[in-house]
Amino acid sequence: MKKSEALILAIESSCDDTSVAVLKGFEVLSNVIFSQDIHSYYGGVVPEMASRAHIESIVPTIKASLKTSNIKLNQVEAIAVTQGPGLLGSLLVGHSIAKSLSLALSIPMINVHHIEGHMLSCFLTEKNIQQNSSLDFPYLCLTVSGGHTQIVIVHNWDKFEIIGQTLDDAVGEAFDKAARLLSLGYPGGPLIDKNAKTGNPNRFIFSKTKTNGLNFSYSGIKTNILQLMQKEKKNNPKTLSSELNDWCASIQKSLVEPLVLNIEQAIKQTGIRQLAIAGGVSANSHLRHLIQKLGIKQNIQIYLPPLSYTMDNAAMIGAVGQFSLLNGVSDSICSSADARLISDKWVVKESNTI
Repeated sequence: MKKSEALILAIESSCDDTSVAVLKGFEVLSNVIFSQDIHSYYGGVVPEMASRAHIESIVPTIKASLKTSNIKLNQVEAIAVTQGPGLLGSLLVGHSIAKSLSLALSIPMINVHHIEGHMLSCFLTEKNIQQNSSLDFPYLCLTVSGGHTQIVIVHNWDKFEIIGQTLDDAVGEAFDKAARLLSLGYPGGPLIDKNAKTGNPNRFIFSKTKTNGLNFSYSGIKTNILQLMQKEKKNNPKTLSSELNDWCASIQKSLVEPLVLNIEQAIKQTGIRQLAIAGGVSANSHLRHLIQKLGIKQNIQIYLPPLSYTMDNAAMIGAVGQFSLLNGVSDSICSSADARLISDKWVVKESNTI
């Protein structure tokens, strides 16, 4: 695959992290992330507070990213920015400054779909760090986060086919809900993962949800977790604290295993021998372990993203920007941020239409 060598400044501000990256081609020169820790106090992201924090942090983050990359602003050849989906107030901050920079520097601006960034992050490289994969199109991508749970065939940089997706709640949202029930705080996924390491995953058994095809459903599992907690508390009022690690391990198993089972089916059905995982939940240690085992079992190529690319970051937005430049695609500064952005690059397999 031909590689672009353009210098791109990429901006990501879709939720509660402000991130700016500088890329030369697909090589990441800097990827600075400013995280808003205050939301953990409220048990979730407060949209208005997030947008205010973006306003305060966006310029310092741009300066830090340029300094780290040793690149001057007037050397940048294009701006890539998250257009959506996400929190509108947060998106507007990044999108507005991207338009301003595009206009001031007379360089192209490229709008990026946030999830496409996650799915194409496997093409990023870093100097002096050996890439753990050399995926090329087509490949399967399991995208798992607080808002998305999908199995996608990535046919090309601009063609994505959804062959399985959640019928209700995303797996990341289920992790957060379970963590709240356990009084662990926010975000819930990493906290459950941490406590699960010394727990018994078979101590508590939850019901399995049946879905058609390669789809997922997590609302029933969430309800069953709550019901079993209420039942167990009658016998042992302190079960959620005294058996915390067992609860975490059992919950993690029930949420992760459907992902791996459906991915295994997707490999068999499509015959595609390359697999990537992406999104915040791709940082989960149990999921990564099972995916590695699946790769060995099926003799397929696996891409496990570095942990810094599992969270929202601007480098992945820059990856989409590079593909766009290679194909002569850019956008008008008259375009707008879109909290519910639907990409025209996506198709849904008919049998999996919700």
